[in-house]
Amino acid sequence: MLERIFRWFLTVVGLVLGYAASEILIKSNSVNAFVSRNNIYYFGFIAVCIILLGLIFYILSPYFIRLIFKITEILENAIQKIPTNDIILAVLGLIIGLIIANLLISPIARFLTGNTILSAIGSSLAFIVNIVFATLGIDITLKKKEELYNVFTFLKRFGKEKRKGEKVGISQPKILDTSVIIDGRILDILKTGFLEGPILIPSFVLEELRHIADSSDNLKRARGRRGLDILNLIQKEIPLTVEIVEKNFDNIQEVDSKLLKLCQIYNGKIITNDFNLNKVAEVQGVPVLNINELANAVKPIVIPGEEMNIHIIKDGKEAGQGVAYLDDGTMIVVEGGKKYVGEVVDVVVTSVLQTAAGRMIFAKLKNAS
Repeated sequence: MLERIFRWFLTVVGLVLGYAASEILIKSNSVNAFVSRNNIYYFGFIAVCIILLGLIFYILSPYFIRLIFKITEILENAIQKIPTNDIILAVLGLIIGLIIANLLISPIARFLTGNTILSAIGSSLAFIVNIVFATLGIDITLKKKEELYNVFTFLKRFGKEKRKGEKVGISQPKILDTSVIIDGRILDILKTGFLEGPILIPSFVLEELRHIADSSDNLKRARGRRGLDILNLIQKEIPLTVEIVEKNFDNIQEVDSKLLKLCQIYNGKIITNDFNLNKVAEVQGVPVLNINELANAVKPIVIPGEEMNIHIIKDGKEAGQGVAYLDDGTMIVVEGGKKYVGEVVDVVVTSVLQTAAGRMIFAKLKNAS
C-alpha cells in the first residue's frame, strides 16, 4: 500500500515537472519559433511534455522507491546501534550550536547586505558558521554526556520530590528473559532493592510466555501461567520503572538472538538463568546477570569440621549413603546415613564440592567411629 502511494506521488511530481519543463522550452528560441501561445500547437506541446515526464516517473518510480527504502533501512540500522540517550543529547547539542551560530552571524550579516558580492559572502559565511557550531554542539554534548547526566540528576533531585522507592541517577536497563520470569526468584530479588531499574520486558518474551501458557502440555501450561503471574506481580509490587518494549526483529528468528540484539541497542544487561544464553552473551560482550550464580554466591559458607543437624530424607547413589537438603536446596551426602533415612541426626562436614549445578556438601555421622 505504501509503495503504491509513493508511486502515484512520484507520478504527480513527474506531471508537474513536465508542465514546468514545457514552459521553459516554449520560452527558448528553438521551440518558440514553432509554437506560439494560445494555439493548438502550444497546448499540444504542453500536454506531450506533461504526459512524457509523468510516464517516465511512473516507470522509474519502483527503482526510486527501492532506493529510498534501502537508504532508510541503512539509516535505521545505524541509528538503532546508538543509545537513545546519546541521540537526545546529540539533538540538544545540534540545537544549541545552531542558536549560538545564528546569534554570532546576525550582527555581521547586517554589514554584508546591499551588494551582490557582499550578500554572497554573507550567505557563505553564515552556512560555514552554522555547520561548524552544529558539529561542535554535537561533539561536545556527546563527550560530556556523563557530566550532563549528573547535572540532569541534580536538577531532578532538587526540582521535584522524589517518589518512594524511585532511584536517582543513571543505571543500565535490566532486560528479563523467559527463563528467569518463569523461575520466579527475580520477583524476590527485585523486592530486596539490590537491582536498579529500569526493568525492560521485551514484547517477544511476553509472546513466548503466552504461547507456553496456551500449550497442550500441562507442565508447560502451568509454567507459562506462572511466568505471566510473576510479570503481573512485578508490574504491581516493584517500585522500579517496568516497561514493555514493543521492539521486534522480524529478520531474527531465535528469542535469545533477539535478546542480545535488544541489549546492545539499549546498552543494558540481560537477567537470566539460561546457561547457553550466558555463554553466547559472554562471547558477544553482552553483560549478563545470572540468577543461579547469585543464588550460589549467597548460600551460607560451610567449612570442613562444622557440625550440622539435618533430616535425612532418602538413599544416596552410593552404597550406605543418605541424602539431606538445606533450606536453600543445597544437597548434603552423608556417609553411612542410609539406615537413618527419615530421622534427624547430627553430622560433621568432611568436604564441600562446588559444581556447575550448585554446591554439594559431604558429611559423616557425628558419632561414627
